[in-house]
Amino acid sequence: MDWSKYSFVVRSKNRKLVLLHLDKPKTPAQIAGELKLSLPHVSRAIRELEREGLVECLTPNEKVGRIYKRTELGEEVVNALQE
Repeated sequence: MDWSKYSFVVRSKNRKLVLLHLDKPKTPAQIAGELKLSLPHVSRAIRELEREGLVECLTPNEKVGRIYKRTELGEEVVNALQE
């Protein structure tokens, strides 16, 4: 477990919510609607999580409607958050 990644996630309410909510592959718009957050907030959280290797884009060549999912490292952080 990379505790620096855990710390990175818990320092932001939106990063934590988005990572926990990616229980299956979803688009940013789906996440925003389900969490009642603005799309820009969700997009920023996803960008930050992706940069840290916690989520990955399954459709990187798409301009709109990209689908994201947790990486193995992201799953480890979620498991630690749920303990």
